[in-house]
Amino acid sequence: MKISNLARNIAPSSTLAITAKAKELKESGIDVVGFGAGEPDFDTPLHIAEAAKTAIDNGFTRYTPASGIAPLKAAVAKKFAQENGVHYEPSQIVVSNGAKHSLMNAFTAIISYMDEVILPAPYWLSYPEMIKIVGGVPVAVATQAANDFKITPDEFRAAITDKTCAIVLNSPSNPTGVVYTKDELQALADVAVENDLWIISDEIYEYLVYDGIEHVCVAGLSDEIYNHTITINGLSKGFAMTGWRIGFLAAPQTIASTVANIQSHSTSNPNSIAQMAALAALSEGRQFVDEMQIEFAKRRDFLYGALTEIKGFKVVKPHGAFYCFVDISDLYGKSYNGIKIDSAATFAKLLLDEEAVALVPCADFAAPTCVRFSYAIDLDSIKKGVDRVRDFVHKLQ
Repeated sequence: MKISNLARNIAPSSTLAITAKAKELKESGIDVVGFGAGEPDFDTPLHIAEAAKTAIDNGFTRYTPASGIAPLKAAVAKKFAQENGVHYEPSQIVVSNGAKHSLMNAFTAIISYMDEVILPAPYWLSYPEMIKIVGGVPVAVATQAANDFKITPDEFRAAITDKTCAIVLNSPSNPTGVVYTKDELQALADVAVENDLWIISDEIYEYLVYDGIEHVCVAGLSDEIYNHTITINGLSKGFAMTGWRIGFLAAPQTIASTVANIQSHSTSNPNSIAQMAALAALSEGRQFVDEMQIEFAKRRDFLYGALTEIKGFKVVKPHGAFYCFVDISDLYGKSYNGIKIDSAATFAKLLLDEEAVALVPCADFAAPTCVRFSYAIDLDSIKKGVDRVRDFVHKLQ
């Protein structure tokens, strides 16, 4: 039986593959340190879980409106107003089955066949696959380490063609952990407005910023930019709710209505019980978020400092998310037991096989010489893992 050409051309997720391999080794009794995690290692706060239990007890288990329940959409709109200074009506909010689903909805709403979407590289590995699924063409624009891997307005302009329909901005960034400043976002958004392009602003790591840096919501930069921006966010990272699958999209009314229509035919509503949990998360303050942010900052400080001391590592200092991004190309040509390091993928495989440390090689992120360390694991594990990485690098000849 045949499968479609489209399905054959969609690449599997290397992050999930690494996570699965590390889990397999752990289950076989091997003491694996996994730096691959793309989710907080904190439990969902108790009051959020209790809200879900109450929803079940109250029989709140049936279909809801496709775009989400009214109280939750109102809570999301309130969050934007209070935390980001951006006004959205509840009708401009669509709640979905995770931020990934919100992204798919957005791409489906704006991309026509063979339309191009600009992706500053390195990028999250799912962006190009999503774009291809809906018939679009991902256009990677290589950024420079000297600019902390942030796209510049000139690089953006140079990539625009008559087929370009959008740019994806991700700040704080996965995989680099860099955070765009307000001025940097303003300059990029101005280019998008000048060329009548959509900005897909993926702000899922909004709450995880450090060093006193403030997250900037792109849609709040001006009225014109607001009308060109589709904001993607959710509760997975900030509230340790990855498995609950609640994300949301905020956009001009035409886009929001279009997305709600798309979702009504594709998945119907997001999980009713998870929606009530999300409502509790947004309604009862950010104490947990702030505490988690403080802990992540401590881990970031240690991991970044330790990695910069490893000879051959070039490390980007992350100011957001929970990743350290490392270029290991200075190790190319060195060998371990006769196996030559010729890519980040080879380095990561050897490290997992020989030292039981799992990293994410970043070829699928358009950064084949780099690996990603997640510090969404406890500090003791980070220290143990770094010791193993340091020992492995010292053994290279």
